[in-house]
Amino acid sequence: MIHLEKVILRHASEAVLSLYGVTPDAGLLQVQETRKEFEGNYTLVVFPLLKISKQSPEATATAIGGYLQARCEEVERYNVIKGFLNLVIANTFWLRFLSETTIDARYGYTETLDESPKKMIEYSSPNTNKPLHLGHIRNNLLGYSLSKILAAAGHRIIKVNLVNDRGIHICKSMLAWKRHSAGETPDNSGKKGDHLVGEYYVIFDDEYQKETG
Repeated sequence: MIHLEKVILRHASEAVLSLYGVTPDAGLLQVQETRKEFEGNYTLVVFPLLKISKQSPEATATAIGGYLQARCEEVERYNVIKGFLNLVIANTFWLRFLSETTIDARYGYTETLDESPKKMIEYSSPNTNKPLHLGHIRNNLLGYSLSKILAAAGHRIIKVNLVNDRGIHICKSMLAWKRHSAGETPDNSGKKGDHLVGEYYVIFDDEYQKETG
């Protein structure tokens, strides 16, 4: 539960005590995010309080809303939809909140402990058999960023980033070259390296089909 919800609950409890002379049980106070079709940031559900107020849902919500608006600086205004008290939070609160969190360099971080859950993040590394392209960079940045996000959430992170992970297709090309190339290279064949590798990948598949066909 964030700080703002606690503030609303505390003032709502004070409102019920001041208006009706009863301190409500914690379970009777329910705060939730306001539905998108209504104005407001948070909504206090007043139906559980009707036995205390002895009033209609609308009257109870209006009375509590007026109390909050007058005494809770976080509440700028309110509106009532049946038994739902929709609260509009003042801009001054959001500005103060942003100012305070900006000062705290570790805001939002969860401390990693010995018993924290362990996560392994595997992501691709550059393949030295062909030029790098944006796809490689994208995958590397995504993997690294994900590891940082999970670490900030308190997980113990193990990063797996294989150096020169050629992949099975390169292994197939290498085996085909070893068995069928007679020492062919890009220099003595006049072919581009990646084209030569591609040709031996095809040769591997052809030979495989002959053996299993």
